[in-house]
Amino acid sequence: MRTTGRLLTRLGLVVAIAGVSWTAATAAPASESAFPTRPIRLIVPYAAGGGPDIQARKLAEVAARELGQPLVVENKVGAGGILAAEVVAQQPADGYTLILGASTHITQKLLQPSVKFDPVTSFTHIIRSGFSPQVMLVKNDAPYRTVADVVQAARKSPGSLNYASGGIGSAAHLAGAAFANAAGVDLVHVPYKGSVEIVPSLIRGDATVGFPVASTAIPQLQNHAVRALAVTSAQRLAGLPQVPTLNEALGRQDLVLDAWIGIWAPAGVPKPVVARLHAAFLKALNDPGVRDFYQKAGTIIDPTPSPEAFDRFIADETDKYRCIVKQSHIALQ
Repeated sequence: MRTTGRLLTRLGLVVAIAGVSWTAATAAPASESAFPTRPIRLIVPYAAGGGPDIQARKLAEVAARELGQPLVVENKVGAGGILAAEVVAQQPADGYTLILGASTHITQKLLQPSVKFDPVTSFTHIIRSGFSPQVMLVKNDAPYRTVADVVQAARKSPGSLNYASGGIGSAAHLAGAAFANAAGVDLVHVPYKGSVEIVPSLIRGDATVGFPVASTAIPQLQNHAVRALAVTSAQRLAGLPQVPTLNEALGRQDLVLDAWIGIWAPAGVPKPVVARLHAAFLKALNDPGVRDFYQKAGTIIDPTPSPEAFDRFIADETDKYRCIVKQSHIALQ
């Protein structure tokens, strides 16, 4: 009887352990299939009120309806997007913390290998939302009416003209450096803490030229605070049909510098959660209201069809920007 009792006790323990194991094995998939069950944070590494921030809030509003949970936008500005990326890379890989990833995160890593994130390996790449070219701006009452005017003035007094950016390695920095290199002129780079400061620096007269993304530039153009001389896209923008491309202005074919943004999460997010997020953002990006909102802001919506396609795109972009940084001799100052 004692032997039988011991066997039954052991059998009970085995069954109990198996039950615990089965519960643990099935809990995660059940949780993933129910995702999301609470609000999701979307970290925006740009100042509130700027073009990327406004677009992120519009996208979050529509995607939240698809997900059935609020998408709370938080601005975390600093070091050209590095601070936000470092913070998000350390968050749990559960899909509840996202970041507006951008082409500038690639250049920041190329310029500063010591930063605590890798745009390729530290994140789960959910979906690319679109491209946004930069707009070459000057103060509205500046003497420069065309790109040729800026080039002529810069050649007449090398080093006397400058250009503002949202920080070293930012989209505006790359555009300004590529322009100066292509035009063969010496422009002084003036980095600010964020892209939202570019236009005010032009209005104050602290900077000669600036290259903010179109979503930031267009509202300021409508206020007649600044003048547009060129865009960095391959074709003229529908919202600025009278403004030539840099390629047109300089007679080149290689000055297409579209910044891009997309939705990232920390590396290791379960595939069912990734699929849920991708589907929700894809539907939001195809929403007529979102598409119209983005187009008016100068952003071209072009979502990647799958997370895997976004992975490949980022790998290719890393190779491209590595060449741009090297050719333009961009380095930390």
